[in-house]
Amino acid sequence: MEEPPRWLNGPARYPGARESHVWDRAFGPWDFYFGLVWAVTAVFVLGVGFPPLAYRLAAVTLLALLVPWYVWAGRPLLLLELGPRYGQSVRYLAGNLALFVPAAALAGEARVITFALAPPCFMLLPLRRAVAAVGLVALLPVAGWALLWRPPGNDVFAGVLDSVVTFAFSAFFGAWIIRIIEQSHNRASLIAELDASREEVARLSAEHGAHTERERMSREIHDTLAQGFTSLLMLVQAVQSELDTDPAQARRHLDLMAVTARQNLAEARALVNGGAPADLDAGSLPDAVRRLAARHDPPAAVSVTGDVRPLAPALEVVALRTCQESLSNAARHAGPGAPTTLDLAYTASALTVSVRDTGRGFDPGSVPLGYGLRGLRARAREVGGSAAVDSAPAAGTTVTVTLPLD
Repeated sequence: MEEPPRWLNGPARYPGARESHVWDRAFGPWDFYFGLVWAVTAVFVLGVGFPPLAYRLAAVTLLALLVPWYVWAGRPLLLLELGPRYGQSVRYLAGNLALFVPAAALAGEARVITFALAPPCFMLLPLRRAVAAVGLVALLPVAGWALLWRPPGNDVFAGVLDSVVTFAFSAFFGAWIIRIIEQSHNRASLIAELDASREEVARLSAEHGAHTERERMSREIHDTLAQGFTSLLMLVQAVQSELDTDPAQARRHLDLMAVTARQNLAEARALVNGGAPADLDAGSLPDAVRRLAARHDPPAAVSVTGDVRPLAPALEVVALRTCQESLSNAARHAGPGAPTTLDLAYTASALTVSVRDTGRGFDPGSVPLGYGLRGLRARAREVGGSAAVDSAPAAGTTVTVTLPLD
């Protein structure tokens, strides 16, 4: 089975990996290396006494043609962004061979330029074909030189030995370097994949964070502003019905509307500033619950048991929001004037918040929980607590939230 090509310039799948490869930054030194080897070869060819000068000049002329051939055809292939095309690579290397073999046949010293012609074979071809190409570059010039000049046997043997050593050296180090380059590209591809995965994780994390923040803000708005506006609407309706029949009660409801509006404004400011609920800013959790209960219509009874002590802000927020949501549900669904009680029970390991009303009640199995109660359960889970809703038709409703204090 033919092995897949191993391009020096890197796989096309991950252009980003290629951008950081040292080959792109080191191509200038490679140009210098090619020119230096060519110049040294020309000096060797012109500096020897055999063959006659005309043959040596012809050899140097052929070698000189390698320079524009490299600039016009070879260099663009070596720098090709997505890997050189195989057909173009074969044509370029065949052109090298067509110019080099006659030059080396005319002047044996021209074989020095093999050190510049062998590396492109590994850069442009799959490994096995690159080794075969280097074999042609190393052995054909010796054969042409021997056929043209008929040198003594020991000179032919030395030339063949030199070519074999050159071929072995080029094949070994070329294959070794190709393996290193291949490993480097694999690592670069892996790094590119990891970078892409990291960006995807960061994007998903940002989306998740934004979604979580939207959920948190929606719960905060529902438990504060939305409930406050609902209370205001209910009070407006009560005032409209009481203006002519019970002015004193209407004035009491108007006062309660003013208190509720101020509280909503304070909650809005707390949301904007990212601070604690407005009720908690003015004292302890039991104090905040009592103020909340006093704004309920009718006012709710508050019971506090156990050793009252400051708790983590997150726990106090959950406890207060539980009372707010439960009182709001009682006002909307329990029925007019249904008594409501709030109980805070402190123990060594937990705080239990219970909100009970004696109103209409409902069947939890047949009526889906609304957004507010679902949010209440989500709040409790976020701090490691639990929430339960117990109700039955005509038997009232009890909301119980247990928050661990560990």
